[in-house]
Amino acid sequence: MKGKKPKNVFKEGAISSEFIATSIAHHQVKTQIGAHNIFLGQVRADEIDGKKVTKIEYTAHEEMANQKFHEIREAAFEKFNLSCMHIYHSLGKVKAGEICLFVFVSSPRRKEVFPAIEFIVEEIKAQVPVFGKEIFEDETHQWKVNK
Repeated sequence: MKGKKPKNVFKEGAISSEFIATSIAHHQVKTQIGAHNIFLGQVRADEIDGKKVTKIEYTAHEEMANQKFHEIREAAFEKFNLSCMHIYHSLGKVKAGEICLFVFVSSPRRKEVFPAIEFIVEEIKAQVPVFGKEIFEDETHQWKVNK
């Protein structure tokens, strides 16, 4: 997979279950794959200072973020025996309960996909310049802190 150029991983709004299902279905013809693992990041309806989060508005330095996503992708292919990998992240408003991050890895063997998905998600959280503004029921907001 080395040598690929960065692709745009961003989707406007929530990542739909139909998009996720279609992505999975496209891999059924790749019969050298023996295992898949998926991480779905979902917006939580956290309560902060007595107010409930109803949505998060995601923004990013898109060019820088896409480059970081690419670097994480390349590092994962070097570190793990993966057949393929897909990362999608939301931009714009995503309501509580909706999916904002979809990471999908495949490998000939199951033992590769578990540590790979954890590595990728932790690297995304630590390195990628994507920012979330938590919007509360009363339409006030604050910048989200990654945990």
